[in-house]
Amino acid sequence: MDPLTLKEADAIVDATLSKAREMNLNPMCVAVVDQGGHLICLKREDNTPIIRPDLAIAKAWTAVAFGISTADMEERAKQRPWFIGALADMPSGKIVPVAGALPIRRGGALIGAVGATGAQATDDEVCCRAGLEAAGLAS
Repeated sequence: MDPLTLKEADAIVDATLSKAREMNLNPMCVAVVDQGGHLICLKREDNTPIIRPDLAIAKAWTAVAFGISTADMEERAKQRPWFIGALADMPSGKIVPVAGALPIRRGGALIGAVGATGAQATDDEVCCRAGLEAAGLAS
């Protein structure tokens, strides 16, 4: 399977931010990671709080690590909080079980993830989905 490219990652981020502007959301930060959780692209809008880049990366990392949306992780955390608590320290605090990130798939294979932060978590996810759709990729 072809890996996620910088050009694709950049297109995902730009389309995600474009959707946020269309929805008139607070300033956003969007990150795309590859299948190993390594950062490919990060953009932070003006006046975004300083924690947003770390949070966007952690959301994306969580989605790729588990191969599911962080909204699904949030539901799992509600059902099994002890499990998420046990995981919290393992990968240097990168697990963020809060909606706003989606895995990225090509032909059904996991190739990365996109994470966004700045708005309500459900709106973050709506923006991420728009980014994937604009790039012709699926979650």
